[in-house]
Amino acid sequence: MTQDFDSTPLIAEPPRPGSNLPEFSVGDLARALKRTIEDTYGFVRVRGEISQPKRHSSGHCYLRLKDETAVIEAVCWRGTVSKLAVAPEEGLEVIVTGRVTTYPGRSQYQLIIESMELAGEGALLKMLEERKRRLAAEGLFDQGRKKPIPFLPEVIGVVTSPTGAVIRDILHRLNDRFPRRVLLWPVAVQGDSAAAQVAAAIEGFNRLEPGGRVPRPDLLIVARGGGSLEDLMAFNEEVVVRAAASSRIPLISAVGHETDTTLIDFASDKRAPTPTAAAEMAVPVRAELLAQVLDDERRLMASAHRWIAERRTRVEGLARGLGDPRSLLEGHAQRLDDRAERLGMAVRALVERRRTRVGELGATLRHPREKLAQAEARLTSESRALAGALRHAVVAAEGKFERVAGRLSIRPAAIKIGEGGRRLTDLAPRVERGYRKLIEERAARVQALGQLLESYSYEGVLKRGYTVVRGADGKPVTEVAGATPGLAVTLQFHDGSAAAMVGGEAPVTEPPPKAAKPKPAEPSKAEPKKAVRAPAQGSLF
Repeated sequence: MTQDFDSTPLIAEPPRPGSNLPEFSVGDLARALKRTIEDTYGFVRVRGEISQPKRHSSGHCYLRLKDETAVIEAVCWRGTVSKLAVAPEEGLEVIVTGRVTTYPGRSQYQLIIESMELAGEGALLKMLEERKRRLAAEGLFDQGRKKPIPFLPEVIGVVTSPTGAVIRDILHRLNDRFPRRVLLWPVAVQGDSAAAQVAAAIEGFNRLEPGGRVPRPDLLIVARGGGSLEDLMAFNEEVVVRAAASSRIPLISAVGHETDTTLIDFASDKRAPTPTAAAEMAVPVRAELLAQVLDDERRLMASAHRWIAERRTRVEGLARGLGDPRSLLEGHAQRLDDRAERLGMAVRALVERRRTRVGELGATLRHPREKLAQAEARLTSESRALAGALRHAVVAAEGKFERVAGRLSIRPAAIKIGEGGRRLTDLAPRVERGYRKLIEERAARVQALGQLLESYSYEGVLKRGYTVVRGADGKPVTEVAGATPGLAVTLQFHDGSAAAMVGGEAPVTEPPPKAAKPKPAEPSKAEPKKAVRAPAQGSLF
């Protein structure tokens, strides 16, 4: 950066006594030197090699210009850097235009750059070779990145000048070979803004959506006519090369004549020596395609006829080795009729055997009414036995009570209880009440035992949803091993019986579960309490 000084004239202090030299301050001397240099070198052109270029965070660019004998510091302000025709690079020989000034803060002079251009074709080629080497190291020129050119694109995008002869040559050549739809993106192909416009055109075509209002091209052609190396510099710029390498649409570069080579040629998917050649690469010749299709059609038809004739000859030869199909079918039809007749007879025989077997098994079964009558007789017998036992127990209890009462009534007046002198005859109402209570308790117990017996009866179990499975011999089937498939069984319910047959696969026998230990029977609430034994005659309580 520079420091501004005012333009006040240099005023020297008067000389000291004994000296004839005036005295200057440091600032006065610096201002004087600054005015002198700026007045003398207000506008200069300097040729030299760029050394140590550095872009500051503020946007300014600091560098050195050197040759074999000297070095000069140079600075390019932020507003000027973006307008330079050549980007400052290490080792690049350039010619800069600007003004010379001083920087008193470091006691140095420096060159303020206003413009920059290459010093000559040798320097330009050196810069291009260095840029080519650097971009190739990044992989922008690798063959693996290149995309195949479509055989017959529907839409072709062209990036070139709209006023030159290039676009007319391309359209004329496309119409001669195979007319296609062409989209032109007009750009400047020479000058400071040409590189940015070409890169923007390539990126713009790639941003188009397929199927949108503006169709997306299937192929891009970047074209320009011939010119000098300086005229083609726009297609050597790094921004253009990167845009061509990153294009998702296949791209053909056609810049200059056949002997001209630019860096975009290395980044494109295919290079054409001229714009006309690019149009020839883009589409095939329609007449040649039609001729090729007609020739392919003729050859295909001839091949098909030849193939059909060969297959017909082979089929005829194979047919001669075959027997009469009618005789073969007649033999198979007769065999089928025989099998059908035998199958019907076998089915009827099987049904008859099964009917006989069912009749035999049914004869061995006992009628459900007979089983119910037998069970009813057994239940009646057990009920009579239970009633007799109940009457016997009641009679025994009554006799025991009468004996006790008789012994107590022998001497009713002679027996006393304790010192109170109550007579034994006062106990008669109590004994009678105890007897009635004993009878009620015994009756309740007998009733509870009857209910318990009824719950243990298998008919009560059947009423809860269980069944008794009996085989053909009338015996219960109690194990799964006895339930073989096809066995005829009888299912006895609480209100009748029904015949059934065991189906499915052979049963899997599982070990029987361990029988749970029976819980001790709880005493019935109706069980009478132990009767108090009456005391013998003549004894006291």
